[in-house]
Amino acid sequence: MTATTATAPPALLHGVGDRALMWLDNHREHFRLTPEDRATGRGVAERLKPIGELALNMRVLFREGVAGSRQHARAGQLLDFTWRELLDGGNVLAALQHDEPFSPVPLEIYSTFHELGFRHPALESAVDVCHRTRTWPALDMVPNRRLSVLGAERRIGLPPSADFAEAVNGTWLSRLPEPWTVQYHIAYDITHTVFHLTDWGAAPDRIPPETADYLALYLPAWLEDWADLEHWDLLGELLVVDTCLPRPALDAQVWERYAAAQSETGAMPLQHGMPDGDPDDVFDTVHHPTLVAAFASAMATSRAMSAT
Repeated sequence: MTATTATAPPALLHGVGDRALMWLDNHREHFRLTPEDRATGRGVAERLKPIGELALNMRVLFREGVAGSRQHARAGQLLDFTWRELLDGGNVLAALQHDEPFSPVPLEIYSTFHELGFRHPALESAVDVCHRTRTWPALDMVPNRRLSVLGAERRIGLPPSADFAEAVNGTWLSRLPEPWTVQYHIAYDITHTVFHLTDWGAAPDRIPPETADYLALYLPAWLEDWADLEHWDLLGELLVVDTCLPRPALDAQVWERYAAAQSETGAMPLQHGMPDGDPDDVFDTVHHPTLVAAFASAMATSRAMSAT
C-alpha cells in the first residue's frame, strides 16, 4: 500500500456483506436440490458446490467476528437451514459419497460443517475407508485443488494424503511468473491458491514472504484491470486475496466501485449489470458473485477494524 492509497471505511465494507447476506437468505430456497437432481444424480456435485460455498461464508463470518446481532442471527439461521434442509442433516453428502466414493466433493463440503460442530458419523466412516486406499492420494487434480483436499482432511482430522509444500510449489503462483500473463482462468487459480493456502484467510502467515511481496506488487494492477472490465465476481475474489496479505491495501477507490455495482436487493452481478429473466436463471448467474461479496466483506471489515 502506497502512502497515497486511501483505505475503505469499515461501514462501506460491512454494508456490502450485510446486503449480500440479506439476498442470500431471501433466496435460500434456490439453493435446494430438486427431486430430479436427487433421482438422476446428474450434476449433483456441481449443484452442491454453492451449498458448500454458502456454509463457508457463514464459517468466515463467525470466525472474523464482524457480524452485528441481526446479521449474526441471520447467518446462524441460514447455516442451520443449509445443514438440515438443503443437505438433510448430511444425508445428501453421504449419498454422493456412496455413489462417487472417490469424489473429494463430499469431504470438502462436510469439512466446513464439521469445523462448525455438525456431525455425520456414517459419512466420516465412508470417507475414512476411501482415504486409506492407494487410489485416494493418486487421484489426478490440479495443485490448488490438492490444497483444498489437504485443508479438508486437516479440518476433520485425517492424515494428509499429500505433501502440503509440494502442492504449493506446483501452483502457478509459487513460480512468480510474469504478471502480464494473468488471464481469466489463471486469475481464478491465483485466488484459489491463496484461499486454500491460508485456509480461507484464517492463516495469512502461510503465504511465503516472496509470494506475499509478489502479490502486494502486482495485485493493485490486476484489481484495476478487472474493475475496468466490470467483472465483479473475479474482482471480489481478488479483493479477498488482498485481505490475506500481511498489509492489505483495502483500496477505497476499488471498493467504492465494487460496492456501487451491487444491486439494491444485495445481489452482486457477475459482470456489468444485473441480468433479467427467469428468477432461477438469474439466481444461477449471480449467486456466486454474491457469495464472494459476502466473503470479501467479512474479511475486509475484519482487517479494517483490526487496523484501527
